[in-house]
Amino acid sequence: MRFLILLLGAVYGFSLPAQEKNTWEVLANISIEKRFDETLNFEVDYPTFSNEVKALEGREITVQGWMVPLDELRGENYFVLSAFPFSNCFFCGGAGPETVMEVFSKKNIEFTEKRITLKGRLNINADDPIQLMYMLTDAEMIK
Repeated sequence: MRFLILLLGAVYGFSLPAQEKNTWEVLANISIEKRFDETLNFEVDYPTFSNEVKALEGREITVQGWMVPLDELRGENYFVLSAFPFSNCFFCGGAGPETVMEVFSKKNIEFTEKRITLKGRLNINADDPIQLMYMLTDAEMIK
């Protein structure tokens, strides 16, 4: 089918739109090193980010995901976003730490179990084991 569309495009002068790379796929380009943390007194996963991820540091990105329903973490302008629904997310043991991010929003975003789309500025964290490795600041929900 794709071949037919490409063939028709060549004949009639149209092309398929470029497919955007999924933000979570880009953010997955990391390696993890376990190191002993003297403050926490146990081994912690420390990420090493690929050049592709480093290039996103401080830039505005758009990302889709699910809000993690952690009551003790949820606030008016703060929550955790997961690349996967809660039953498959990192905190349930179904995915890696690169599949979640802390979100600091400009305005209150009401909790929902539906997938949402956000835009905001990406910050990466390679050194602080108390925070997640990705943070989205000045986030806004896109409708």
